Amino acid sequence: MGRRLRTHAVTTEQTSKVSMLEGALTGLVAAALGLGLAELVAGISANLRSPVLDVGNRVVDLVPGFLKDIAIQLFGTKDKIALLVGIAVMLALYAAALGIIARKFHIRYALLGVALFGVVGAAAASADRAGSVWYSPLPSLMGSVVTGLALVYLSAEFGCTQVKETPSSRRRFLAHAGAGLATAGILAAGGRMLNDRFNVAAVRDALGLPIPADPLPFATGVEAEGAVPFFTPNDDFYRIDTALAVPQVDPADWTLTVKGLVDEELVLTYDDLLNRRMEEFDITLTCVSNVVGGGLVGTARWLGVRLDDLLEEAGIQPGADQIVGRSVDGYTCGFPVSTLDGRDAIVAVGMNGEPLPLDHGFPARLVVPGLYGYVSATKWLSEIELTTFDAFDHYWVPRGYAAEAPIKLQSRIDTPRGLQKIDPGPFVIGGVAWHQTIGIESVEVKIDDGEWQAADMADAANDVTWRQWSFPWEATSGRHSITVRAKNKNGAIQTDERTEPLPNGATGLHKTVVLVN
Repeated sequence: MGRRLRTHAVTTEQTSKVSMLEGALTGLVAAALGLGLAELVAGISANLRSPVLDVGNRVVDLVPGFLKDIAIQLFGTKDKIALLVGIAVMLALYAAALGIIARKFHIRYALLGVALFGVVGAAAASADRAGSVWYSPLPSLMGSVVTGLALVYLSAEFGCTQVKETPSSRRRFLAHAGAGLATAGILAAGGRMLNDRFNVAAVRDALGLPIPADPLPFATGVEAEGAVPFFTPNDDFYRIDTALAVPQVDPADWTLTVKGLVDEELVLTYDDLLNRRMEEFDITLTCVSNVVGGGLVGTARWLGVRLDDLLEEAGIQPGADQIVGRSVDGYTCGFPVSTLDGRDAIVAVGMNGEPLPLDHGFPARLVVPGLYGYVSATKWLSEIELTTFDAFDHYWVPRGYAAEAPIKLQSRIDTPRGLQKIDPGPFVIGGVAWHQTIGIESVEVKIDDGEWQAADMADAANDVTWRQWSFPWEATSGRHSITVRAKNKNGAIQTDERTEPLPNGATGLHKTVVLVN
């Protein structure tokens, strides 16, 4: 009798575990169907998005500045992918929990959880910073309805099998689950296909660019194996912004409005912009989240029109001290009017000889030398507004960043890489240094605890690009540290005081370790 009771207990425990797994799978299938339908509905209109993107956008908007920096330091330019993966994992866990609740407790509790999911998604869609339309919550609401219906059906059909589970009933359940997941995949794929019709990649690729009024000569770099090129290829140029999905802006429908504290509001079409005087500008951009020695900096040859010419035409009214760039997705940057001091601030339409890439702001963006991107480099530009710092805080100010952010003096070692193994003998150390708009005068290198020694400098293209440098070194066996520092054209030497990017950019000296065989 004791043996039979123990056998029965084990069988009941195993059945309970199977029931939990089937409950979790039930929730996952129901959620997949709901999200698949939401993707399909989102493909109907360019104003609609997947609930995952809507929630992700709200997470981006609400995250504190220090968490943003941590995410960028951990994941670099893959931070958006990491966020979306994190949201997907959380949704999967949530859906699995609802399926278990429906199986083990009562369906009504699970449906309350589904309703909560729908409300959160709808609220996120309605709170979009670019402004929402009345039907923005539709994907989340319809997706939650389908999730609830699927949960009810699967729970009613298979919810009582945990007591009298048979191989036949389990196979039938798995068949239904497989069919549900396949249907979810078809719905999602259909939504992506519908959404592809809003993609403007083909439109961009078919565009040509006007010839610049005064073409620039090309700069020469340093001869050091492993050194970065002077111009950063578009595919390698860092991308840090708040857009989880790249805005798709058809230049035929695009306009740029210059408004606010101006004498005359301007409204320019894309053709209007291209028909103005186009000039080339070599400018290095730097992200405020760049840590010492980091890669969130790059140089490109930009094609565009001067911002000061546009604003002179509009007429800046007395009292205006802030220029706000607004993106089509509602993101804002803001920088002082006083930076229109003759520097080559531009509305750019081209990057390294081609129209702006989609993820770098097509069809137009702001590029302002000497300021970190978060205050100046508005992508997918739609408006330029003249206002005051007292009247308006741009996007990152409430999140802990400084309202004004001139770029700090920095230098970086690009070769050798950290912990790289090299052979004894001659080796050329190389890297870059920057301090837009002051310019770099010289760079010094220190091996281990030795004296600072002058590096060889490449020609300076101008004062708003990085300057490349190299240092010939006779490497000896062992472990060696290499440190670099720069001096700007005002005579200031780069500080060794280490600070984090928040609130207005990192400082400190880049140091790397090399292993010589």
